[in-house]
Amino acid sequence: MAISLATLDVVTLSRIQFGMTALYHFLFVPLTLGLSVLLGIMETIYVMTGNAIWKKLTQYWGALFGINFVMGVATGITMEFQFGTNWAYYAHYVGDVFGTPLAIEGFMAFFLEATFVGMFFFGWNRLSKVGHLSTTWLVALGSNLSALWILIANAWMQHPVGAHFNYQTLRMEVSDFSAILFNSVAQAKFIHTVSAGYITGAVFVLAISAYFLLQKRNREFALRSMTVAASFGLAAALSAIVLGDESGYLVGENQKMKLAAIEGAWHTEVAPASLTIFGVPNQATHTTNDAIRIPYLLGLIATRSLDTPVDGIEELANANAIRIKDGIQAYSALKILLKDPTNTAAQQQLAKHQENLGYSLLLKRYTVNVSDATQAQIAQAAKDTIPEVAPLFWSFRIMVGCAFFFLALFSWAFYLSYKRRLENRWFLRLALCSLPLPWLASEAGWFVAENGRQPWAIDGVLPTYLGTSSLATSDLWISLAGFIGFYTVLAIVEVYLMIKYIRLGPDHYQHAR
Repeated sequence: MAISLATLDVVTLSRIQFGMTALYHFLFVPLTLGLSVLLGIMETIYVMTGNAIWKKLTQYWGALFGINFVMGVATGITMEFQFGTNWAYYAHYVGDVFGTPLAIEGFMAFFLEATFVGMFFFGWNRLSKVGHLSTTWLVALGSNLSALWILIANAWMQHPVGAHFNYQTLRMEVSDFSAILFNSVAQAKFIHTVSAGYITGAVFVLAISAYFLLQKRNREFALRSMTVAASFGLAAALSAIVLGDESGYLVGENQKMKLAAIEGAWHTEVAPASLTIFGVPNQATHTTNDAIRIPYLLGLIATRSLDTPVDGIEELANANAIRIKDGIQAYSALKILLKDPTNTAAQQQLAKHQENLGYSLLLKRYTVNVSDATQAQIAQAAKDTIPEVAPLFWSFRIMVGCAFFFLALFSWAFYLSYKRRLENRWFLRLALCSLPLPWLASEAGWFVAENGRQPWAIDGVLPTYLGTSSLATSDLWISLAGFIGFYTVLAIVEVYLMIKYIRLGPDHYQHAR
């Protein structure tokens, strides 16, 4: 269905703007994660062997890391400001919880990373070998800690634990920080995300090294780089696939609607559920046509069993309608408590039904008086809990397809490295052509994680449409145009600098030092 630009509302424009800035920022995050660790590995080999070529490798890939790091910082800062500008009610309602890991990320990780990045570039002639090596690994540590705290915050949006709703302040507040910190979703997301970043760094090094070998230049430099990237990338690809399986299980536990949408499962799958490899989801008819399925596999991934059914979209929507009705009881009790905070009966009623309070808020899209919502309004709110299936269905398969391609690519690279036959031209061409695929996979994965959560900003707690600021659409069009212009300039600068330094090669950079 075509969307008219003239009819876009504040919520849609806010989502477009945040989604655009987040997707653009995420172009830089995976490469920063991957290259930071690869730099540590290469410099460790230099310190252990004393071979100057490994210092050259570290400096050259470090220059490309630096360009990417600066762009990541520039795009990340503007993205975080949007919580206050475009998502003010979201910041007010859950800021006490969501803001805590973000604040820790700034103090513990970002400042650590930024400080030691400077020492990495300017400390070659001022620090001892071991001192500079320590600096490089601290850059990698800072990058990974930064990802950890951001993903803890994001995981809470997917699986809100360790917090409670305070009816006196009308806000979510932290009740168990350890539960937020050790959120099972956060642990799986962190390892899966950093593994994707490691794959990105390894493919980047592999592809650029292949470029040098195809150009018949910097042979020793390129072969050593590819050897490191092959081993590192193979381990990362295996980790990403294994932790992807764990993420699938956690989605099946905590976000059943997301899983059903990813699978195009409109009706409950009888155990053991089969996994859909290919199909054509149809939102209008609630069917997935031309489906090709693997028996039992979805049951094993999503439930770790062969006797547990996997809920379908329609059944989950019906269950959500029941939760909405139950949430109305909590909403009604809350209205009483706003007038009389000491009302014991209302306190007990709120406590009994509070788990579904967020579901009742879905009704505010259709009625001001939630307590008197009609059956038709409840049915419509329940229908809103069904995300757009086709984009999730195909994005997930793009991500998984890329993951298995990387496993094959790095397995081949590892084999050729072992046999000392990395200059195989078929392999070099494939490695070079693979350069954009890690970003495609990462962006697809981000889209699945975030769009699959809709209609929730905080799953089951706060609907997305309630989280926006009180802005005019003209304000958002102006800021959106500004972001597009600013990010377009950054993209041009990034691509220009990357291509320039890649073409110059390591010899020119070493000479410049």
